[in-house]
Amino acid sequence: MPHRRVLSLWFPRLGAERLIRAEPWLADAPFVTVAEEGQAQLVAALNKKASAAGLYQGQPLRDAHAMCADLLTRAAIPHREALFLDVLHRWAGRYSPWVRAEPPDALVIDLTGCAHLFGGEEALAAQVALDCADLGLTVRLGIADTLGAAWALARYTQQDVGNHRSGDAIDQEARATRARASKGKRRHWERGGTPPGAPARELPEGRIADIGKSWSAISPLPVAALRIDSYTQNQLHRLGLRTVGDLIGQPRAGLARRFGRGLVDQLDKATGSAPEPVSPAVPPERFSVRLSLPDPIGLAEDVEEALTRMAEALCTRLKDKSRGVRVLRLEAHRADHTMQWLTLKLAVAGHDPARILPLLKLKVEEIDAGPGIDMLRMEAVVHEVIHARTIAGHAEAAARGAARQAGGIGPAREDLLNRLSARIGMEAITRRHPGDSHIPEKGAQVVMAAWTEPAEDWPDVGVPRPLMLWRPEPVHAPDKPRLGADFRWRGRVYRVAGTRGPERILPEWWLEDPEWRSGPRDYWAVDTEDGARLWLFYAHGGALSSGWFCQGEFA
Repeated sequence: MPHRRVLSLWFPRLGAERLIRAEPWLADAPFVTVAEEGQAQLVAALNKKASAAGLYQGQPLRDAHAMCADLLTRAAIPHREALFLDVLHRWAGRYSPWVRAEPPDALVIDLTGCAHLFGGEEALAAQVALDCADLGLTVRLGIADTLGAAWALARYTQQDVGNHRSGDAIDQEARATRARASKGKRRHWERGGTPPGAPARELPEGRIADIGKSWSAISPLPVAALRIDSYTQNQLHRLGLRTVGDLIGQPRAGLARRFGRGLVDQLDKATGSAPEPVSPAVPPERFSVRLSLPDPIGLAEDVEEALTRMAEALCTRLKDKSRGVRVLRLEAHRADHTMQWLTLKLAVAGHDPARILPLLKLKVEEIDAGPGIDMLRMEAVVHEVIHARTIAGHAEAAARGAARQAGGIGPAREDLLNRLSARIGMEAITRRHPGDSHIPEKGAQVVMAAWTEPAEDWPDVGVPRPLMLWRPEPVHAPDKPRLGADFRWRGRVYRVAGTRGPERILPEWWLEDPEWRSGPRDYWAVDTEDGARLWLFYAHGGALSSGWFCQGEFA
């Protein structure tokens, strides 16, 4: 049985180099990405020139600008960096099927039984470094028998292991520790270990520990290589325990009693005394079918027949997994080695070919066969879980049918939405939905009809609202809370026949809305002598001047 071998890949400049790939000129100057942590702006990732200027990760941005005047910055976007790491996760699958992502900037690969396929571990490490260089990425790697050891070798083989605390380190140690040091403490290599640097074969990007020598490879590394918190690191430094080798020779009971079980567990994982498996991410389910044709086709009838066979096969696979397609992609590969594709969006996820085929046939006319189509591919790009349905009795089914007809929902509405979306697009079909606000213009919102259900009832505000609303327009009238006998609006004079009101509406003080800087409003329903029914309000004035405005018209 082959020895277990683990490869740890660390991309220390992932956030910055992701943007440099899109904008190569950013590499010509010191460049960092900036993350917000509370009210502070910190350096999240930086390129090599920024590191050469003395900047470091986690540094306050104001200090970075003070040290480097020509510093370029971009905002860090964590979710896009996570997507980029997911792309690297798929790339790493070429070396082993057992790959796990360690957000935000690392991958772990179980190489057991795979290294010989690339000519050995040295050749594999060189190939990984070459691939990352082609991708424009800086990588540090480590290979060892355990995940903890590989993680440590990838990050700490080229760092100083000295104490970074301010002041004289020896004065901060305990008396007993200094006494033992003065008597000549035996180092780990004097007790049968290997001197620092000997057990690992050096690479520019990291280290490779020999089989069965992981504990000796990480012995000269700092205690931070055990993946422990900074508080525990500082406490170990105060006792003079600065390297992993210093901890290996200490009694476990004393370490657990003083620093907790977590330190001992991390030490056991790094040395192989405790298991730490590499669990790969579950690959996403993909539902696609392909139909290769013996001779190119171009007639609409032939394409429809091919789509019928493909849709039935795809829906069968979806139904077996209790999934329903929401977005369908169709690719037509032509004989001239070009490809045309189109997308079909469904209002409700489903796996019934009888409801999907009519929508696909509406799209057939958009396909340009050209010299002929020799291969078709259909894929469910977005799919959802469809829960099992319970068969109801006649009375219950009739009640549900009546409820669907009363509410205007059901398969008929879904088919209508699907047909309309196939013609004009899913985003063009919208509906009005009640909004959670007492502000008139926010009382309703426009939502996509395919992703929402119709509102059962609208909230009753107690006062009629106009049928038409627009942005407030100034009205020429005396600046006082009560409207006079006439007013001027849109260049025309209106005479007041009657008024109803006022209805006072206050602004949302927890939101900064420029439209409501005029303070509280008193709304009036105004009937004019020529039959117009307008919705006017008097703004009492806040950050802006007071006055009369018109915002709507009743039916």
